[in-house]
Amino acid sequence: MAIYTKTGDNGETSLASGARVAKTDARIEAYGTVDELNSWVGMLRVSLSDSAVLNTAQATEPIKKIQDQLSHVQNKLFNLGAALSEAPGEWISEEDIHVLETWIDEMQATVPKQKAFILPMGSESVCRCHICRTVCRRAERKMIAANAELTLLQYINRLSDFLFVLARYFSHLANEEEYSWRQA
Repeated sequence: MAIYTKTGDNGETSLASGARVAKTDARIEAYGTVDELNSWVGMLRVSLSDSAVLNTAQATEPIKKIQDQLSHVQNKLFNLGAALSEAPGEWISEEDIHVLETWIDEMQATVPKQKAFILPMGSESVCRCHICRTVCRRAERKMIAANAELTLLQYINRLSDFLFVLARYFSHLANEEEYSWRQA
C-alpha cells in the first residue's frame, strides 16, 4: 500500500463512509484534534517510564496500571476517530464512559479534597497531563462543531476529567505540592 495517494492534493479527503470533504471540514478538524490528543497521550504514557519521581517503589504498581489505562485510552481515541470519520459500527459505548468514570473515582478516593482551582503546573508528568487535558477540551469543542453523537461527546468530556484527576493523582503519588490559583 502506497503512503501517498495524491487524492488529497486538491484540499479534499475522504471520510471512512466514502464521502469527499474539504480538509477544513468540521469532522476532519475534530478527528485531527483527536489524533493530536492521541499523540500527546502517547507522549505522556512513554514519559512515565522515564519519570524518576514517579518510579519509586511505592509508585511502580500504580504507574504500570496507569500506563495500561493510557494504552486503553489510545485505542479508544482511534475508535473515536473512526466514529468521527463515519466508519460504520459502534466505536464508543456507554461502557467505555463507565470505565473512565470508574478510573476517576478510584483516583479521586486517594487524592486530597480539592479546595481551589489548580494551576496547570508541577512535575513533568503533571504538566503533560494538563497538556493532554487542554487538547482534549479542544477536541471536544471541535466535535461539538462537527455535530458528533452524544456518546462520543460524553466520552471525550469524561476523558478530560480523567486527565485532570490523573494530574492530581501524579502530584499525590510524588508527594508534590499542587499550585492553587490566586487572583492577581
